[in-house]
Amino acid sequence: MTAPAVPQRLAAPEPGWTDTVDVVVIGSGIAGLTAALKARELGTVLVVTKDVVASGSTQWAQGGIAAALSPEDSPEEHLQDTLVAGAGLCDPDAVRALVTEGPDAVRDLIELGARFDTQANGEISLTREGGHHRNRIAHSGGDATGAEIERALVAAVKRAPDIRLIEHALVIDLLRAEDGAVAGVTLHVMGEGQLDGIGAIRSRVVILASGGLGQLYAATTNPSVSTGDGMALALRAGAKVRDLEFVQFHPTVLWLGKSAKGQQPLVSEAVRGEGAFLVDHEGKRFMEGQHELADLAPRDIVAKAITRQMLAAGKDHVYLDARHFGDEKWRVRFPTILASCRSHGIDPVRELIPVAPACHYSSGGVWTDLNGQTSVPGLYACGEVACTGVHGANRLASNSLLEGLVFAHRIAAHLAKGLPQLREPAVDTRVPGLVDADVVPELQRVMTVGAGVIRSASGLAEAGAAVAKLIEQPAGEPGTPGWEATNLVTVASALIAAGTVREESRGSHWREDHPDRDDQHWSGNLDLTLLADGERARPGATFVPQSKENRQDG
Repeated sequence: MTAPAVPQRLAAPEPGWTDTVDVVVIGSGIAGLTAALKARELGTVLVVTKDVVASGSTQWAQGGIAAALSPEDSPEEHLQDTLVAGAGLCDPDAVRALVTEGPDAVRDLIELGARFDTQANGEISLTREGGHHRNRIAHSGGDATGAEIERALVAAVKRAPDIRLIEHALVIDLLRAEDGAVAGVTLHVMGEGQLDGIGAIRSRVVILASGGLGQLYAATTNPSVSTGDGMALALRAGAKVRDLEFVQFHPTVLWLGKSAKGQQPLVSEAVRGEGAFLVDHEGKRFMEGQHELADLAPRDIVAKAITRQMLAAGKDHVYLDARHFGDEKWRVRFPTILASCRSHGIDPVRELIPVAPACHYSSGGVWTDLNGQTSVPGLYACGEVACTGVHGANRLASNSLLEGLVFAHRIAAHLAKGLPQLREPAVDTRVPGLVDADVVPELQRVMTVGAGVIRSASGLAEAGAAVAKLIEQPAGEPGTPGWEATNLVTVASALIAAGTVREESRGSHWREDHPDRDDQHWSGNLDLTLLADGERARPGATFVPQSKENRQDG
């Protein structure tokens, strides 16, 4: 199967204004805002975000942030749990950086003003989630950790007069110098203030922190801004994207009926960490015997078990039972989830919670080294848009906030050695293109069916053929809906290519026609780049075997 060809760059009017800064940060979640706060010591910083500054995925993180903060815990134990969840594909050096630098990074966050829940003695209250063998999840407001972290970071950024912020702006493409290095970005500001319409920002460095690809699927926990923009932009710029086939589906997302689309309410893994358990329609527990941690098994295992249960019973959801918590525990520990359930007519104090898997997190993304550098000089990436090697084939619960935090610190530390020179943008001779904005609902349906929790060669081929037809539909005038649609089909094309090539089941990539993990042939990573194909470009996949010294049994 040949992956669908996509535009080499986005069709857009020529920039009507220009500006110059040292560092452009794309995205305003934990990764982007941390990077901005650290980079401000090195030069002028501009943060560009698609909506208001607090609109990204960070604010929706319920469970918490994982770090070895307890005397009973250790970075080494956190490392081992991460490697096991990553199913043999984690980069041990990246994981070691995460778990050893993580505790201090969390303390730095606290000094910045983030408030975590504490015990009576004043120590941070730590809980457990799937895949963890220790209580190491720091949380805030019970189940509002992301919102508290985002609040603290936004407040710190707004206190910093040397950080500029452009909201309601979609970055279109990278500006590149003759040698391919970063020279800045083009962007579209959606009618806000003096900087209106298409503009160009020249910069020495661009840091991608634009989040994930959740809107590629019909049901997701991601906000509406998660349209794969950073991954698509990086691919068009010639960057290497790694392991895009590993899309994590959160096992317990509130099931709102067959017609529900878009962002769906998450029922945090922390609910199971506190003792809730999954049951089928007969009230029978089905995770016992599936894994040593039962309902707290890594997410890929729980999502697969739920999907099998649904297929076997001919149902479209299962249930989570947390009735034994009682009213007070629900109100104190999970007030956000309690309110969300009740707003949809479900009272978890007295009723079972209907749940089903939904797209949650991309473990793959734009490849970076340990300093957050991508394969394009001057382009850095951190957070969900990046593939640092931390997550492998399946992210361990609550490692995502920590990864964004730690690798934003690492990027700033690397840039402190010296920013690259400001480059002159070269003339872009690639053929521009655009996809019809109206294809998105059908694209989401196609990807959910053919490249969702369960995959096969035939299903991926059908998805690829369907995406190719969607790309051929005549596009309208350039604008945010069309640019987002083009970014989505670009990422879909690459994901389909990767999912087709990897003929095994590992972590969050489940091939029913290759149901077993195959370390002999597939112990390694898949790197994707866009290759010119006439007026368009097509993703090509290269398999990179793991070196023996880095191989993990996971």
